[in-house]
Amino acid sequence: MKELSVFPTGEKNTAYAKYFIKQSYLYPLSTEQVHISNVTFEPGCRNNWHVHTAKKGGGQILICTAGEGWYQEWGQPARRLKPGDVVNIPTGVKHWHGATKDSWFQHIAIAVPGEECGNEWLEPVSDEDYSKLD
Repeated sequence: MKELSVFPTGEKNTAYAKYFIKQSYLYPLSTEQVHISNVTFEPGCRNNWHVHTAKKGGGQILICTAGEGWYQEWGQPARRLKPGDVVNIPTGVKHWHGATKDSWFQHIAIAVPGEECGNEWLEPVSDEDYSKLD
């Protein structure tokens, strides 16, 4: 596969595959001070609705680097993402993100430090809801 940006695509994201529709790829960039990974989504790939949890602090930052994608918070309209966009996701916000149906998409995911951080994975984004996005 041709690289989409200066960051490597990485390997198939098998560890989290059950929380994604279609194929994603993961390349860890750093795990020393904070966890930072390059995440690549094939066209139509998206993760399930999920919430980043923490007793204090936490959340996630996405830095979009290639292709086009979507980000949506529960109860809000979806936001189209392109290279250079930054998304700040506070702890406790139900959301999903992924590629548009006709474009590869890549973002850097930064885990915001906090106490007792985790993820609560929820239901998939339905094909019906996803197909309405343009």
